[in-house]
Amino acid sequence: MQICRVNLINTINVASSLHHLFVSFLVHLFLFHTLTRKQNTKMVLSRTQTNSDESVCTMFGSRYVRTTLPKYEIGEASIPKDAAYQIIKDELMLDGNPRLNLASFVTTWMEPECDKLIMDSINKNYVDMDEYPVTTELQNRCVNIIARLFNAPLEETETAVGVGTVGSSEAIMLAGLAFKRKWQNRRKAEGKPYDKPNIVTGANVQVCWEKFARYFEVELKEVKLSEGYYVMDPDKAAEMVDENTICVAAILGSTLNGEFEDVKRLNDLLVKKNEETGWNTPIPVDAASGGFIAPFIYPELEWDFRLPLVKSINVSGHKYGLVYAGIGWVVWRAPEDLPEELIFHINYLGADQPTFTLNFSKGSSQIIAQYYQLIRLGFEGYKNVMENCIENMVVLKEGIEKTERFNIVSKDQGVPVVAFSLKDHSFHNEFEISEMLRRFGWIVPAYTMPADAQHITVLRVVIREDFSRTLAERLVSDISKVLHELDTLPSKISKKMGIEGIAENVKEKKMEREILMEVIVGWRKFVKERKKMNGVC
Repeated sequence: MQICRVNLINTINVASSLHHLFVSFLVHLFLFHTLTRKQNTKMVLSRTQTNSDESVCTMFGSRYVRTTLPKYEIGEASIPKDAAYQIIKDELMLDGNPRLNLASFVTTWMEPECDKLIMDSINKNYVDMDEYPVTTELQNRCVNIIARLFNAPLEETETAVGVGTVGSSEAIMLAGLAFKRKWQNRRKAEGKPYDKPNIVTGANVQVCWEKFARYFEVELKEVKLSEGYYVMDPDKAAEMVDENTICVAAILGSTLNGEFEDVKRLNDLLVKKNEETGWNTPIPVDAASGGFIAPFIYPELEWDFRLPLVKSINVSGHKYGLVYAGIGWVVWRAPEDLPEELIFHINYLGADQPTFTLNFSKGSSQIIAQYYQLIRLGFEGYKNVMENCIENMVVLKEGIEKTERFNIVSKDQGVPVVAFSLKDHSFHNEFEISEMLRRFGWIVPAYTMPADAQHITVLRVVIREDFSRTLAERLVSDISKVLHELDTLPSKISKKMGIEGIAENVKEKKMEREILMEVIVGWRKFVKERKKMNGVC
């Protein structure tokens, strides 16, 4: 009995030991599996971080800023939207500051409320008139407001004839086509040849007139300029008119120096010539720059539809109409001045729609922005803006005159522009001044006048709405700094091109005008070669 009890106790002890061993085994097995899972989990997380750096890195820590993206062919793979945005934004930083771009007449600032309207309508295609009837109505309101601003002979309830364009260049093309077609129709009716049309302009016209003449096969007859007179001479223009002249274009605000041409004098001369010849030569007024200035600053000046031979006027809404780039206007005196056969009618967008444009689709934003400015500012607001521009122009002009180094080429009456030329070209020229002003952020163009005044080189500053008196004073200060620095440097012209002594040796053999032309040509060559070396295109 005692032996059995001992055996039982031994069996229980063995079983207990086995139980503990089994439990220990299970515990260790559990710990082993738990540890293995944790290690596997850590490895997976580590791999995720390595392969998805875009989700945890900043933009400048991602791979997109250290790889070269294709520039002239489409890439194979997509990239994240924020990467595309940042890459483009970074490149655009190298552009100039639009508000310091004093070469351009185009508006560079608008009120935030108008910016919102532009963004709200940026997806509207203006040509879908049936889908966007309110936008079409706003364009018609703009046309009528502008036509009446230009004294179109309209009754109170009469609708003006005109159209919005992408700028004055398209407006000029449309006006020119209307004049050409009217002239052709008249010549056909008279049984006379109509294959050699010509147009008379000054040599100071904007390049879009030359484009019109070349694109639509019209001979361009230019009135040459002369030193001290940088706009079209109306007497010379009238003398160049013949039976094939479709019109004589007058400029209200020359691109070169902002000066208004004498439209009334031209009108009176052509009225007399038309009476003598029966030709009935009309006048289109290119008021791209001056159309939104003259009515508010020079209301007594006769240049518009008050003159009987003025049949069309174009104006840039994106210049002194105070709208961002992309809007122009052309209005006609009367419906008969726009031949019906030039107007197309379409119905595949939902309703019958008349259209007279060179392009088809275009955005609605700029049209809406123009209407905003017209009702927001009104006559009083536009007048205040233009008066400010004129006053700041005077401040800049007087500051430049005080340096006693420049001749002022621009006129007091006209577009608020200050054009000026160096008095002494012995050592430096306007191109050097333009280049050095860029170091201060200013973009001030230097250029030569057209024929026969190409020996004159000028710098030009356009005074826009956002060019304040503070900026005008700062620009004068920076011009003075540039002049002082140039005075301490040897002449780049003589140093770089090996024409030392040009002011002494060559003067004895050549006229001063020839010397200046040689300097200009040499400087242009130097600048061109330098740009090539810098990889600028």
